[in-house]
Amino acid sequence: MAIFIDSSDLDEIRKYHRMGILRGVTTNPTILVKDGIKKGLVGVEKRAKEIAGLIDPLPLSMEVTTNDPDEMIREAKIMASWAKNINVKITIHGPEGEIENLEVIHELEKRHDIRVNVTAMMNAQQCFLAALAGATYVSIFGGRVNDMGYNCLDQVRCLRKLLDAHGLGAKIIVGSTREALNVIEWLDAGAHIVTVTPSFISKILVHPYSKETVRQFLADAAIVKRSKDA
Repeated sequence: MAIFIDSSDLDEIRKYHRMGILRGVTTNPTILVKDGIKKGLVGVEKRAKEIAGLIDPLPLSMEVTTNDPDEMIREAKIMASWAKNINVKITIHGPEGEIENLEVIHELEKRHDIRVNVTAMMNAQQCFLAALAGATYVSIFGGRVNDMGYNCLDQVRCLRKLLDAHGLGAKIIVGSTREALNVIEWLDAGAHIVTVTPSFISKILVHPYSKETVRQFLADAAIVKRSKDA
């Protein structure tokens, strides 16, 4: 699956989708605010349907806006109804460590047949519990893990071993990308997906020596053309 982008900007999503490199899109309330989405759930629904239609059949993650268990389930059912390729993001626990979110995740996946992307996780053990609860995706914030002085690679390797050993089908998403090298390192360590901001793709793609080489090719090609005309 490889690369998802964090965005709700249609022009950005369209640009990179045309390149054929996207395997999905993720959003959250912070991204929606940054991209100027307004009018509450009505505005969110409109944009979600636009993105889902644009990238279909690739997955789109939309995040609930509450941590009340009943409201999370209600919002998740509404969001999942907008398009067949929408999955719903639920945080691993509440802002004060409330653990009922696992019950919500399990109910959405097993009772309501809604695909869940469990987010805001910082270690393998959180992701493992989310996978046991039935999550389709488990998202670990790799950059933040590294910021705390730990190595995200160790967490990803450990988690992948656990998922494979216990026959759990959850896909590992690693986000909070800080460096271009993170993408390949995390995928090589066992992540199924790395999610990046759209602007980050240029960091992965553009290399100064590639630029230098292309300039040399074009300069030499111009000489060849002139010699033909002479």
